[in-house]
Amino acid sequence: MARQQLSIAITGAGGAGVISVGELLLQAWAAGGGRGLLRKAFGPQIRGGESAALLKLTESEHYTPADSYDLLLAFDWKNFTRFGDEISLAPGALVICEENGELPEPVQAADPVVHRLPMAALAATTHADGRVNMIALGLLGRMLGLASTELQALAGNKLAAKPRAYRDAAAACIEAGSQLSPPMQLVTPPPGEPGGWYISGNQAAGLGALEAGVRFVAAYPITPASDVLEWMAGGLEQVGGQLVQAEDELAAINMTLGAAFGGVPAFTATSGPGLALMTESIGLAVASETAVTILDVQRAGPSTGIPTKSEQSDLNIALNGLHGDAPHLVLAPLDIADCVYTSAWAVHLAQGLQTAAIVLSDQFIGQSTAVISEPGRCPPPAFAAAGADNDYLRYRLTESGVSTLAVPGDAGQRFTADGLEHDERGTPSARDADHQRQLAKRADKLARYSFGDAWARIEGNGELALLCFGSAWAAVSEAACLLAGQGLATRTVALRLLAPLQREQLAAALAGCRKVVVVEQNHGAQLFHYLRGQLDLAMPVASYSRAGPVPLSGRAIAAYINGEGN
Repeated sequence: MARQQLSIAITGAGGAGVISVGELLLQAWAAGGGRGLLRKAFGPQIRGGESAALLKLTESEHYTPADSYDLLLAFDWKNFTRFGDEISLAPGALVICEENGELPEPVQAADPVVHRLPMAALAATTHADGRVNMIALGLLGRMLGLASTELQALAGNKLAAKPRAYRDAAAACIEAGSQLSPPMQLVTPPPGEPGGWYISGNQAAGLGALEAGVRFVAAYPITPASDVLEWMAGGLEQVGGQLVQAEDELAAINMTLGAAFGGVPAFTATSGPGLALMTESIGLAVASETAVTILDVQRAGPSTGIPTKSEQSDLNIALNGLHGDAPHLVLAPLDIADCVYTSAWAVHLAQGLQTAAIVLSDQFIGQSTAVISEPGRCPPPAFAAAGADNDYLRYRLTESGVSTLAVPGDAGQRFTADGLEHDERGTPSARDADHQRQLAKRADKLARYSFGDAWARIEGNGELALLCFGSAWAAVSEAACLLAGQGLATRTVALRLLAPLQREQLAAALAGCRKVVVVEQNHGAQLFHYLRGQLDLAMPVASYSRAGPVPLSGRAIAAYINGEGN
């Protein structure tokens, strides 16, 4: 098989160690200089059910989910059909499975090359604590040209906190698996230099927040955002910060607000249901001009929906979910590496503009792990000075809209901060003039601020524009490459800053286009309708929106464009 790309699906029951195999394989591949993406797929059950490690090994860092898989290793077939929409086999694909058990109909229909191997029996006879996932790791490692000693060392590190017998069992099973048939090598690691970052989108978002100065996090666990908190807990300890697991999302956002009011850059992470609970207090952040950053790792909804699958369906609530006129920031990272930049930028903007920032990640980039080059950083942007306050007015009307902020303990600078409308001093007021002035102040400070060039990623100059936000960029970029190979030039515009929408800059980015196609992963075409309400574009604007749980596909987008006669 060509070394440029190889896709592998590893499936089994939840708790069988499927994800561990994918993680260790990708780590070993990265150690040899390779690049790759590990997408993690789970069933919606709290415990048990199905799981899959979906690997895409590449030489580049442009990561889209695989459209089909060259190799499938199944620990068992009990729940495989639940992945029927997500795992399709490429022509001539290899299937490795146990000696007994009938192949599911979708697998049979692909007419693959099947190798039945006694993996479970070998694990049992190799070591008293033998695990079939380590047999699979040794087998796949050999097929990827990875040394079993490297895999053993990585597994030993992963099991460092376990009893010695577990590490011994893992090492023995990896070696035994490497000796199993089939004795073929599908691919060799590329001759690149090691040193890539092995990181998930959730970890990258946490890193960006820490580097931007966040020192307090309060959150309630929720799929698929929980591992943001698990990673940040250790990171905060190293920089003198603190993480609190709150009793629910309401407590989490209010603790975050309290820390921010006390002068500590504060952050929380959640998913759609949690964001819905937080909206009243996010409105309090806007009204009191208290800086908070909320990371929403989106999942399929509504309600509980499909908590383990990705969807860009929280855009409407992020933009419009607060009651009253409550201008705030909404941003979206474009890929795993960009989570570092966008998360940091959101924190800086929230702090500098004294408002709430919602960051729309999603399950795909949040829980996927990739090997990347060191990501770009976001330096602290410049903000207009609020000016000195000899007679301190917390909500003084200024040219920039940003007022001097005191923190508790600053002598002579006490103020009231609550959800009531107020005058410049912060005293609650129901006067028409105060309401009009403060409404305009909160809106104007966002509208007047110059966000620079980071508002979007723009590539190409074709007359057909593909417009998207967040993680849809990878599929859109892939579609642009496919269309270019067919002789159709496009330009791609991926929005990183969604609110306030940069109308003039977006209109300029689309100048000269004869048509715009808005691409997004949700059922209601939320971005399409938002843009139609905000912009008056001269060219036709079409919508390509597809809900999860199946990831967006560059090939499907290109096929849609071709079908539209573009």
